[in-house]
Amino acid sequence: MSVLRPRPSAPASPPAPGPPDFTAARSKREKVRAAGLDPDYWYPVAHDRDVAAGRVVETRFWGRSIAVHRGDDGTLHAVENRCDHSRLQGAGAVGGRPLRCACRGPAHAGSAVPGAHDDDSHARGRPHGLPVAARHGLIWVFPGDPARAGEHPVPGIPELEGPRPWARIDADFTWRAHHSMIFDNVSDFSHAYLHRKYRPFWDAVLTHCEPVGDSVRLSYRTRIGGGRFTGRFVDRRRVDTTSIDLTFDYPYQRSDTGGAIKHWCFVLPMDRTTTRVFFVFYFDALTVPGTRLRVPRPLMGPLMKTAGALTVRPLLREDGVAVEAEQAGYQLHHAAPVVELNPAVHLFQDLIIRKWQEHLDREHAATGPRTAPSAADRHRDAPAPSRSTPQGP
Repeated sequence: MSVLRPRPSAPASPPAPGPPDFTAARSKREKVRAAGLDPDYWYPVAHDRDVAAGRVVETRFWGRSIAVHRGDDGTLHAVENRCDHSRLQGAGAVGGRPLRCACRGPAHAGSAVPGAHDDDSHARGRPHGLPVAARHGLIWVFPGDPARAGEHPVPGIPELEGPRPWARIDADFTWRAHHSMIFDNVSDFSHAYLHRKYRPFWDAVLTHCEPVGDSVRLSYRTRIGGGRFTGRFVDRRRVDTTSIDLTFDYPYQRSDTGGAIKHWCFVLPMDRTTTRVFFVFYFDALTVPGTRLRVPRPLMGPLMKTAGALTVRPLLREDGVAVEAEQAGYQLHHAAPVVELNPAVHLFQDLIIRKWQEHLDREHAATGPRTAPSAADRHRDAPAPSRSTPQGP
């Protein structure tokens, strides 16, 4: 009598390797998706209104945990979120006056450093506070060298300051996507089909793009503000909505439509696959639908809240779905060739790669020279693509 025995199963295939790090990356696509953002800039970490006195908010910058705390007197503090004694992360989880280590409790009142002790030997090794500021309704942290905090100030937005600030809409999201994908998305107007329900822009034609120092400037001929709600309030007789100018002012992105509709996009790179995004849209004036009368300033606030809920945030969630899908695809097919048709995207990516390499070079210079060029050096020294200024038909 024969006995049927199951065939031995084939050995399981090893899991496919994930995307390479910055040094090992070979293609521009792999390089930019592994690059961080230079820490020697200011980055938003929270809305000012969300950090009340005595509250501790934990955030991350490129995998580095940071605790932000507002004292009872309203003073903001930002510190590395770890205890200096045991390197316990989450040491800022306990609030109070001042911050306390969640494990051992002792705190240092002067600098609000979690887990600091009075003993000088401990104090020498404790984490230092980070520069922190509140501006434009956001809390900003400078995660790099504190001595350089004045070299790259928080961007000024004069329209939001003074006695008659413009009406604004704020929105923020945490997306499972690399920050470079988000910059590509918000500046590439070839994806109008994604927003066919809300129509923030359509029929876009790139008319200009060029790198200028640490920025990229581009313009589109397009139609702006065609949504069923917001489109009714735009005064097209006074504001030119047939074009838009965008600038990637590393590491921030902004736009200007007719000098009357503007926005900023600020990102916080939490890690290689997670980014928190802060959008600020602001408007000079809107009109009462069907008339030439401007919406009274006291009514602009409620109108902005309604527009944010009905149009702006749902529209931006569509972008979030798109970039998260792109990130998921990249994780699986990072080595596959990709055709990028928008020359402006190439310029964004070149800038992000260059700035990250410059940061790494500064770090290496501070710790000693390298004996041989790395793959990052070879990529940096490769000839850059030529500038292009496409013209529409």
